[in-house]
Order: sequence, then structure tokens, then C-alpha cells
Amino acid sequence: MSLIQPTLDTARLKLLPAHPDLTAAALDYHNRNRAHLEPWGPTPGPQYYSEDYWRTQMRQGARSWAEGHSARFLLATREQPERVIGTVGFSNIVRGVFQACHLGYGLDQACEGQGLMREALEAAIRFAFDDLKLHRIQANYQPANARSAALLQRLGFAIEGQAKDYLFLNGAWRDHVLTSLLNPHFDSRALLG
Repeated sequence: MSLIQPTLDTARLKLLPAHPDLTAAALDYHNRNRAHLEPWGPTPGPQYYSEDYWRTQMRQGARSWAEGHSARFLLATREQPERVIGTVGFSNIVRGVFQACHLGYGLDQACEGQGLMREALEAAIRFAFDDLKLHRIQANYQPANARSAALLQRLGFAIEGQAKDYLFLNGAWRDHVLTSLLNPHFDSRALLG
């Protein structure tokens, strides 16, 4: 795997790798979408909405890519590449006999309903399967998150079960629906050599 995470391009979007140069844009995205994103994430600590926090997050994202543990992207439109409108991330990348990761994503409230997240995820999934050569992508969502449920279904993710009190988010333990998508072109011979 290259030490420099690539940028992914779609018809309308650029998926930019996490980088300290994007600190201000990442902070602006999270500030603009504070109320929109908070129900689905951990309760933010006192530093969450600070430039120092997001600079550290961008550095950790770049380091985690170099170590092979994650691939984090910030979404921007081709027309406004300096304005972050969302995130897509593959975390907990595990090799060996698992060859899998977890998918997380978020989109600016003002950009919902335009098919942008589907476009971004289609490109990111191709990257995870073709370039990272993963076998499985796992994505979990809270049962009340109808948008995520519909999006993952359209992308071909299969429901595998439910997890009670799966994550502590927004001040309480939250149940999650567990889904996954398998790479139809995964070459298992690489695991045998």
C-alpha cells in the first residue's frame, strides 16, 4: 500500500484523503452540521469543535493510512474543492484471514437528497475492493436511521443481524443493525500463498 492515500474522483465529487491542510475545512463542516450529526455519533468532548482537535484528527488519519489501519476521506464538490460537505471512512482494517473493515460516513444536511453520498460510497467501495483488496465491508446503523438503511440497501449491503446496546452514542447505548457487503471478485488464492 502506498504511503500517500490517493484522491478519488467521481462525476460531481472529490474524495480527499485526511490531511492537516484540510483542518479548517473539516472543522467548518462539523460546526455547520453540529445538530445534524450529533444524534448519530459519540457525545463530543470539550475540544471537539476546535482547530487543534481537527488538526490532530487529520494527522492521525494520515498516519493510520500509512500504517494500513484506515482510509479516511473528506468529500468536496468539484466546483468547491475547498469546502468539505461530508466524510467517508474505512476503519479497523484487518488483514489475515478476515480481510475486512468498518465503513462510516456523514453528509452535510444541505446536501442530502441529491445522491451525493451514494456516488461517494460507490467510488469508495470500488477503492476498498479493487485497490485495498478487502473481502468484506461492514456498515452498521441505528434502527431509526432510515436514510442509512435505504442507502446501504441500494448499495447491496445485506442485513446480518442486530446488536443490542452496540455503541454508546449521544449519551446512551444504542442498538444497531449490522450489515455487510462482500467483494464478488476477491481472490482467495492470495490468502493461501
